[in-house]
Amino acid sequence: MHWADSIATALSHRGDKHVIASGITPSGEFHIGHLREILTSDIIKRACQALELDTEFVFFVDDADPLRKVYSFLDDSYEQYIGHQLANIPPPDANGAPDHDRFSKGISYARHFLEAFIEALNAIGVEIDEVIYNYDAYQSGKFAEASRTACNQADAIREVIERVSGRELDDDWFPWNPIDAKGSIDGIRITGWDDPIVSWIDSDGNAGRSDVTKGEGKLPWRVDWPAKWVWRGVTMEPFGKDHGAAGGSYDTGKEICRLLGKEPPYPTTYEWISLKGVGAMSSSTGVVIGPLEALDLVPPEIIRYLITRNKPNRHIDFDTGSALIELADEYQKKLSDLENGPGEWSELSRRQQVAWEKLKAQLLYSQIDPASTPQVASKRVTFRHLALLAQIRSEDANVWASLQRSELIDGDPTGDLPRRLDLMRAWIASPHFPEGFRLRIQTEIGDGAKENIDERDVGYLEALCKGLSDCKWESQEINAIICNEAKDRDISLRDAFQTLYWIALNQDFGPKLANILEEMDRESVLNLLQMAIDELSP
Repeated sequence: MHWADSIATALSHRGDKHVIASGITPSGEFHIGHLREILTSDIIKRACQALELDTEFVFFVDDADPLRKVYSFLDDSYEQYIGHQLANIPPPDANGAPDHDRFSKGISYARHFLEAFIEALNAIGVEIDEVIYNYDAYQSGKFAEASRTACNQADAIREVIERVSGRELDDDWFPWNPIDAKGSIDGIRITGWDDPIVSWIDSDGNAGRSDVTKGEGKLPWRVDWPAKWVWRGVTMEPFGKDHGAAGGSYDTGKEICRLLGKEPPYPTTYEWISLKGVGAMSSSTGVVIGPLEALDLVPPEIIRYLITRNKPNRHIDFDTGSALIELADEYQKKLSDLENGPGEWSELSRRQQVAWEKLKAQLLYSQIDPASTPQVASKRVTFRHLALLAQIRSEDANVWASLQRSELIDGDPTGDLPRRLDLMRAWIASPHFPEGFRLRIQTEIGDGAKENIDERDVGYLEALCKGLSDCKWESQEINAIICNEAKDRDISLRDAFQTLYWIALNQDFGPKLANILEEMDRESVLNLLQMAIDELSP
């Protein structure tokens, strides 16, 4: 059973109406790591709907949270806004400075960063039933009852947090963070509570009063989270492994939730998505691959497949290099497997039947439209082959002509193939395209080749010229000639291919050489080989 189906089944035992939640703090650029939580929720929602459960998906935007520090992408002038709520801070302009003009038009710091993320969610097929801005929810009284209950049970909540987390709270801790006269929630000390009014003194010694029912502040995170569950009726929410750790926010949250009068939601802990070779992605540090940036590289189905093929508790390294090409080709192969069918069902073992059902679910949940059936389009044209053609053929028409000659497509391209080619060209033009797949077809012998081939290669190159001059111009035949001529001269295949890579690409590695040569015209290949022979001849 697919992991989402298992969770949906567990939820069905708790009732037939569910609210699945996800949330995010818009402190900076969103990255593909944020998609794990959102897509996990979206996939579970689809699984619940398949069981005919009445299911909503709500998305909390934590714009009532304060700006914690001046991040590296911000101008130093943001120092004045530290401690201010993200909904009340101007967005950065292109230089990272506060953009007061856009702020006057209703674009806050939070909404500035959220816009592109929502665009990416739409592109990737995520259907959110309600976007909840926390700042507005506090202002409109949605948190009022939970806030009053929390403040009235301050001692009980303190006991839960200290006992469960093992962390001792400050003597003046209170489950409410008021806003001072300057708009900051930092450095304020609570001096009294008279339901629904909190009395306080700010860092400058100024006294004030805040009404918790009117959003004049916010609950601290460990109380704010269960308060959301309570007022919105959340029954399921995925969360990162930091929140799911022993003594973490979920452990304290589930007890606080009960103090506030509700049962906590069904838990699902997910692992991080890291940028391979860099580490965990973070909006605040700038270690990011944005969702829209990722969608400029591969079709959105591949991004969904990345999430649906892995259980939430499995770590994912997002690799924009060769592994992403391999992932795309794996997805395409599974689509082909699905189209071919499992064979005679009664002859499959129980393990094989389970694997087949899992494969179907992975592909179904990868689709942008939840009502669509996975379709195999251009299944014989792999991303790996398309990467090669897109670099050798600058005109789309020449790419299609090559695929037609290879009998990989019949007639004009159909389905998603034109879109895939557009994405591949964008990927090649980006800094994320893997160097191992990048081609620099030579028209003369490069400096690297001159340094790495010598006169001992002349006989081999002359034999290749002869063999390639009248062979059938296809990759299998070309590869056979390269290998056979090397074996006849006791040249290792590794040395032979490195020599030819130097001549063709001016580097000692690359995609499958025979495929590259096949896409070059015969005369160009023979000219390069002859130039190498001439370079080495006395």
